[in-house]
Amino acid sequence: MAAEADQGFHPLDEASLVAYIKATPALASRLGGGSLDSIEIKEVGDGNLNFVYIVQSEAGAIVVKQALPYVRCVGDSWPMTRERAYFEASTLREHGRLCPEHTPEVYHFDRAMSLMGMRYIEPPHIILRKGLIAGVVYPLLADHVSDYMAKTLFFTSLLYNNTTDHKNGVAKYSENMEMCRLTEQVVFSDPYRVSQYNRWTSPYLDEDAEAVRQDDELKLEVAELKSMFIERAQALIHGDLHTGSIMVTTGSTQVIDPEFGFYGPMGFDIGAFLGNLILAYYAQNGHADQANDRKAYKKWILKTIEESWNLFQKKFIELWNKHKEGNGEAYLPDIYNNSKLLSVAQKKYMTNLFHDSLGFGSAKMIRRIVGIAHVEDLESIKDASKRAECERAALNCAKAILKGRRQFETIEQVIEHIQSFDQD
Repeated sequence: MAAEADQGFHPLDEASLVAYIKATPALASRLGGGSLDSIEIKEVGDGNLNFVYIVQSEAGAIVVKQALPYVRCVGDSWPMTRERAYFEASTLREHGRLCPEHTPEVYHFDRAMSLMGMRYIEPPHIILRKGLIAGVVYPLLADHVSDYMAKTLFFTSLLYNNTTDHKNGVAKYSENMEMCRLTEQVVFSDPYRVSQYNRWTSPYLDEDAEAVRQDDELKLEVAELKSMFIERAQALIHGDLHTGSIMVTTGSTQVIDPEFGFYGPMGFDIGAFLGNLILAYYAQNGHADQANDRKAYKKWILKTIEESWNLFQKKFIELWNKHKEGNGEAYLPDIYNNSKLLSVAQKKYMTNLFHDSLGFGSAKMIRRIVGIAHVEDLESIKDASKRAECERAALNCAKAILKGRRQFETIEQVIEHIQSFDQD
């Protein structure tokens, strides 16, 4: 903590933030410049790690985000590197270059202060998770997120880049190791052992949580996923692509908060998104009432899961075919020199990626039910017994997918599997 203070870091409050903005032209200009005496500031950080401020004037608006040297939802008893802010800004800029339609622009980054100024994603955008709880249909969601995933993952992989550029990227983002270690702990370790941070809907899920800790087959499969997460530098992934990291309207989708960004397995991003949609599906029974049984909405979620994978796969292969004669060194064109061979290679690649995504998505689901950080989809179900019923269905589904993920050949088979655990 002292070392960080020596670097000039101090947390900003609303008053000191105004002074900071006035002294920073890249931010002040977005608010119209001048005296900025009439700006309004609102702290909206509802996440686990950071302070987030919306700053508005008559001329414009920005978001200012500052990383703290600890996990905000726990306190300073759990130290956390502020360097995550640097990797978040870097990932936003790189992903923004590759997919500007769905990535907010970064206006300013101050590494010493762990502070970023960026585009204010204006109303009526809301966090996707909140829209899913409210039962809002987003007709373009699958198209937009599949586009984001296809572009950011393909263009940062060895299918597009040479090994020198790729390894330089891997080296740069390998320094985000503390955030990776946090993921390793809360996703791949803590749910499978006794941990002070674990929690679940007790007493209803006491036996379910114990069953996870005693499931040797599950542990062996999770060990494979953990090794892949640590070892496989496949692409520059977002690292936390759940439904709380996406802001939406019916016509717009913006991906935010990539502070866990690093070169890792593509399936971790894909799985995070799909897994959180599956959690949203199971949560619907807890939000149903006499006015809305949520059955039609559940069908829409399942359709979105199906379309998200199928569209991603289609777009990813199209990018691969378009750039097959380029600089990518994973499949050199003078070796994979006929369409039949390349097609076989692509099918094998996508099958492996599909199974990786199912595994990681299932692990993310499990940790959201018996680990430290849960999801509002389920937590907002006030009746604890009903919440536990929804969580148990999701947990059992996730365990079965994780252990049997290689048996699935299509996303449609996964959809049938999800429905088979639904208590509705």
